[in-house]
Amino acid sequence: MPRLSRYGGAEGFAYRFARMLADEGYAVDFICARCETEPPAGVRPVVLGRSGPFKWIKVLRFALKAAKARREGGYDLSIGLGKSYGHDLLRVGGGPQRNFWKLSSRAWPAGFPRIMKRVRRELSPANHIVQWLERKRLRNGPTIVCVSDLVRGWVCEAHPEVDPASVHVIYNKPDFDRFHPVDQKLREDLRHEAGIAPDDVVITTAGTNFALKGVSTLIKALPHLPGNWRLRVAGGRNPSKYRRLAGSLGVGKRVKFLGKVDEMPDFYRTGDIFVLPTFYDACSNAVVEALACGSRVVSTRFNGSSVFLPPEKVLDDPADEHELARKALLAFSEPHEAFFWPEDLPCGMEPYLDLVRELLHNKNSNT
Repeated sequence: MPRLSRYGGAEGFAYRFARMLADEGYAVDFICARCETEPPAGVRPVVLGRSGPFKWIKVLRFALKAAKARREGGYDLSIGLGKSYGHDLLRVGGGPQRNFWKLSSRAWPAGFPRIMKRVRRELSPANHIVQWLERKRLRNGPTIVCVSDLVRGWVCEAHPEVDPASVHVIYNKPDFDRFHPVDQKLREDLRHEAGIAPDDVVITTAGTNFALKGVSTLIKALPHLPGNWRLRVAGGRNPSKYRRLAGSLGVGKRVKFLGKVDEMPDFYRTGDIFVLPTFYDACSNAVVEALACGSRVVSTRFNGSSVFLPPEKVLDDPADEHELARKALLAFSEPHEAFFWPEDLPCGMEPYLDLVRELLHNKNSNT
């Protein structure tokens, strides 16, 4: 994977996966372009760098150097978690790029902004390299794991040569040592520290790409909600455009952008409802983390982790602020029930470990 890091959904998964394999006694090399954190005990970073004057050169160079390092390493098993190829086990954390373009285009205003976004995407050499890597990494029949049934559908639609029955689905699962409910007293203390009034109803949301995550829809929904409803946004993106939108709708004082939040469990606990009106999400970690922290959650049908939500809390159109307001009101008015993790869905790290054991056993049996 390009980065050995704890920050970021895919990077956090890769870090925990490598740590788990090392804890099981496997010798683990982590092939990356950059090592941004102390590696887990027993994990050896193989740092290749990713130099070049343009993004497409960096992407291509890392893929080629990673393939070379993999061949020279003589590994028993190769696991692909990023934009690389030639692996025994391939984790697909997002849908094909063309599919992403199609679904995410509505996050930008119709007309010139949307057209220009499409033109920039089409003209980017890096995007064409990514599409080439998407095709190349599926060759030679790797064992494929998708992070949701939604992603499996997208992959099989874009690549008809892939047999859907051969694609595993393993959902993300939060770290329950960090993400869990707290008692009412601690929750009230957290809200007080955050400057939230006792009678405020707080919608929380999180993401780095505000356009894609539907922050505009959330702001447009606020005028249709009672005056004591507030919106708190976590994410390190420049919010000036969204502040102007909130001001133009007369809800500027009801919206607060917090920037990058380090203690996300406490952020979820301060809210009454977590709402993610995303236009595209393979399997949002934020949704499952909020559920684990005891929050009510509303999201969209374009989010793989909406499988954990009842239909009445799934928004059909991420741009429909009226329907979003209605579902938020409905979610808040219902008696809150504790979330229990479904037992019929493969989730978390253990299914990956089972696959590793199976693949190594099959390799040893054939040699």
